[in-house]
Formats: sequence, structure tokens, C-alpha cells
Amino acid sequence: MLPEVKDILFATDMSQNSDNALRHALSMSRAHGAKVHVLHVTEPLSQDAIVTLKMFLQDDEARKKAIGDRHESVKQMLKENQQEFLNSLPADEKEAYAAVRSVELVDGHPAEVILQRASELNCQLIVMGTHEHGTGHTFIGTVAKRVLRRSSVPTMIVPNVT
Repeated sequence: MLPEVKDILFATDMSQNSDNALRHALSMSRAHGAKVHVLHVTEPLSQDAIVTLKMFLQDDEARKKAIGDRHESVKQMLKENQQEFLNSLPADEKEAYAAVRSVELVDGHPAEVILQRASELNCQLIVMGTHEHGTGHTFIGTVAKRVLRRSSVPTMIVPNVT
């Protein structure tokens, strides 16, 4: 029996290659009649960043607001990124974007969050792009390698096409 693909998790880092990877996710969606869930994960602030925030923002409330503003800023960037992607599609491909059922921003460690959300959404496929670097072990990227190693569902890694 052939595997059924009903839900696809597309993990984006909002790079230029992510648009290419999303095209592949939408193509797979069209082929299987599957829903696509777009996910962007923001990494927690590093210890250096936290120390810097504490040095420059002594007030706890101001620090919390700065962190919240960071989240909202990335959320807005994700929304704009998806709109720009949709606008870039040729007219005959725009309907493919209707398969996108959710666009979400989650704070956490990217590989762990990607795997967790894929499980929670009962996805049968994960799609993500490679880094824009082209040599050695950085070609795929740390996050993609971690997802590949630990995923219990097929994972499509779309190479950077320049």
C-alpha cells in the first residue's frame, strides 16, 4: 500500500531558498491533496544576548517588552514573507497556496520544535530547505541534519538553487 500524505509540515527560515522549498511542499501537496502547515522557529536568546539586555535594560518590564517586541517583529516578517511568496507565484499557481492551512511562529530550539509540531499535527512529510552555504558539512545545516536524524516521518531537504 502506498503511503498517504495528508499533512505536510514546511519549516522555513525565511531565506531565499525557503521559497524554493515551499514550492516543493506545495507541489507535494497538490500531488497528494494534502494540507500544508508553515512553521518558523525563533531560537531562544543566547546568554550573551540576555546579559546585553540586562546591561542596557535594567528595568524588568522594559526587558520583557523588548523580548515581546522581538517576537512580534518576527511574526510580522513571517506574515510579509508569506504574502511576498504568494505575490511572486504565477497566476496559474496561486491556487496551490490554498493548501496552506496554518502559518505559525514558535519560540524554541528549531529541530526539536519542528519534530514536535510535525508529531502534534500528525504530518506525514516534513519539507525544509538547505542553508545557502554550499560547501562541506554546512551544506545541509545543523537544524536539517538534526531533523533528518531524529524524524520518524519522511523529510524532504530541498537544496539551494541559485
